[in-house]
Amino acid sequence: MKVLAINGSARKNWNTAALLNKALEGAASKGAQKELIHLYDLNFKGCTSCHECKLKNGASYGRCSLRDELSVVLGKIEAADALILGSPIYLGTIPGVMKSFLERLVTPYLVFDADGDLFSLFPRQMPTGFIHTAGGDENHLKAKGVENHIRSNEMMLKMVFGSVESLVVTDTMHVDDYSKYVMSFDAEEKMKRHKEVFPLDCEKAFEIGVRLTQEKSAPTEEGGLPER
Repeated sequence: MKVLAINGSARKNWNTAALLNKALEGAASKGAQKELIHLYDLNFKGCTSCHECKLKNGASYGRCSLRDELSVVLGKIEAADALILGSPIYLGTIPGVMKSFLERLVTPYLVFDADGDLFSLFPRQMPTGFIHTAGGDENHLKAKGVENHIRSNEMMLKMVFGSVESLVVTDTMHVDDYSKYVMSFDAEEKMKRHKEVFPLDCEKAFEIGVRLTQEKSAPTEEGGLPER
C-alpha cells in the first residue's frame, strides 16, 4: 500500500509538516509505503480554464492537460492507495500554492451528469485525509468564518475520492521566539500549549495514518478514466 502526503506549507519542519510526517508514520506502522511531497519545491500554476479535461474523446479527458512539475505528482496521486493533504491557514484561507494544487487536482475529475449533478471520474474510491493548521484558536476560526472554508476543502476531496477524514489543529506556534517579532500573542501560553497539546495533535495525526491504511479502495459505479 502506498500513502502519499502533500505539504501545502512553505515550512518543511514546522506544524503542518510535523503532523503530516506523523500521519505517514502511522501509515508506515501498518506496513504502508510513504512519501511526502512539498508543494513549495515545485514550479507550477493553477487551473487555466482550458477545459481540455472536459473535451469529449479528448486526449486529456478527466486529466489535467497542463505539463509542469505538478504533473508527476498528479500521476502519483492517481496511483496511490491513500492521500493526505496538509495546509496552514493564511488570511482565513489556504495558501495560494495549495489552492492552485486543489484546482489542478479536483477540476479534471468532476463532471456534470444529464441531471446537473456532479460525479467523479476518479476510477475508485480512495481514503483521504486533510490536516489544517491555524495560529488562531477555535473562537477565532469561528468568528472569521474559517470553519466554512475548511469544510469546503474537505467536501472537494469527498466529492472526488469518496471519503475524507479531517483534523484541524488550532492555536499553533508561529515562531520559536516571539520576542523577536511584532506579534501580540502570549508567548508563554503559546509555548505551554505547544508542549502540552501539540503532541496530542500529533497522536491524532498518527491515528489518521493508521486508519487510512485500513480502509480499502473500491471501484466507482460510474465514471472512470480511460487507460493511459
